[in-house]
Amino acid sequence: MKKRCLGGVGVLALALLLASVALLAARVLQRAVDRQVQQEMVLRNGSDTLRLWEEPPPPVYMQFYMFNVTNPAEILNGETPLVTEIGPYTYREQVPKVNVRILDNGTKVSFFNPRTYVFIPEKSVGDPQVDLIRTVNLPAVVAMEMAIASGMSLPVEFLLLLYKEEMFSIHSVHEWLWGYNDKFLHAMHRIRPDVDPEFGFFNKMNGTDDGEYVVLSGEHSYKDFTRIVEWKGKDKLDWWTSPTSNMINGTDGSSFHPLIDPEETIYIFASDFCRSLYLTYEKYVTVKGIPAYRFVPPASLYASGAINKNNAGFCVPAGNCPGAGVLNISTCMKGVPILLSPPHFYQSDEKYVKDIDGMHPKKEDHETFLDINPTTGLLVRACKRLQINTYVRSLPGFFQTGNIRTLVFPVIHLNESVLVDDDSAEKLKVALFESSLLISIPYIIMGLGVVFGVIFVVLACRPFRPKEEASEDERAPLIRTS
Repeated sequence: MKKRCLGGVGVLALALLLASVALLAARVLQRAVDRQVQQEMVLRNGSDTLRLWEEPPPPVYMQFYMFNVTNPAEILNGETPLVTEIGPYTYREQVPKVNVRILDNGTKVSFFNPRTYVFIPEKSVGDPQVDLIRTVNLPAVVAMEMAIASGMSLPVEFLLLLYKEEMFSIHSVHEWLWGYNDKFLHAMHRIRPDVDPEFGFFNKMNGTDDGEYVVLSGEHSYKDFTRIVEWKGKDKLDWWTSPTSNMINGTDGSSFHPLIDPEETIYIFASDFCRSLYLTYEKYVTVKGIPAYRFVPPASLYASGAINKNNAGFCVPAGNCPGAGVLNISTCMKGVPILLSPPHFYQSDEKYVKDIDGMHPKKEDHETFLDINPTTGLLVRACKRLQINTYVRSLPGFFQTGNIRTLVFPVIHLNESVLVDDDSAEKLKVALFESSLLISIPYIIMGLGVVFGVIFVVLACRPFRPKEEASEDERAPLIRTS
């Protein structure tokens, strides 16, 4: 009987171990979880996935930091600009997807993405309606550059003198961001009707959208989930000088396909960058207990066209490439000399940092990153950081420019951030726990097999102890007759 029990324990241990190894080798349960995730992460009418995609729950914040010029007279004499960063001025950014339509038998989805900004005083350093900032007078700079290009220097100079326009001007933070009526621009508008009489770096962008998007639903392939295939009715851009640069790649940055591999490259189309971007895996992180992969822009993204040939297409006009870390987007800004860079020229050519006194690039403060849960593709934390700069130089015939050096001049640094809210984090952790529990079944079976195996070994190796014979007294009868 004992031998049969011992054999049964051994067989059970072996069976459990073999079953666990087979399940792990075949990845049966992992594949089942993967299939379930792939089936759920599709934009379908009435689905939770569509609802969460339309109205993402985590709050999105936009922080603006202004660079205040403190030595304008010295700059016009050719000295190094001295700027002080003032901020943040924080706004809650509402980014719902509206006019959502399912197209092509459920394989595509079209939508608009209007953005609304609401000021958050408790997360800001001051009142944007009151706080004043001195920076480059961009309307004047644009007018002077246009005048030189068109041979209209004399009338433009007359208007600059008439309205007392200078190289630097002072306005409130609110005016610089969202726009103000400018008398000089009104006068320019009479000469050139295409000139907007209002100016603001984000003028007319509060409560508006940037055009219609068409994305793939993920119906055919989970890797195509929310990948953009059209923007403003086009499947490619036309600002740049190479087919690669004009490609619309990736998603809009608010969602990604599930089952992300750390070896892959994440693509994002950013209309405010006027181009597609890419990010690569940096490290594993946890956000509110949720596992995530951190993706960051590699150095190659910021390399100049002379070093990274794939970036040569962003040199407009062809061959005119700025240094590393700076992207000239004037071609998609109607000729306005705007250049984008990471904040404080992080990962940019050192010359840009040295040209401006007040630049202090730091990885932790100025790097763009995305923390994505690899199982679901959900964004749990992110910071999209960029800096708006303008190109300035001394222009002949315009005394307003003085002897200013040719510079990429920083104006605004912004940080668009998102962090998963507590309720969403708890729901996601529960879903991930259920999935991990299912995936862990082979390991549980293996653990049981090891336990029964140990029991079998202990029983099998226990030394045999023969039964001791009874003593003479013990063998004697209990009742003696003599």
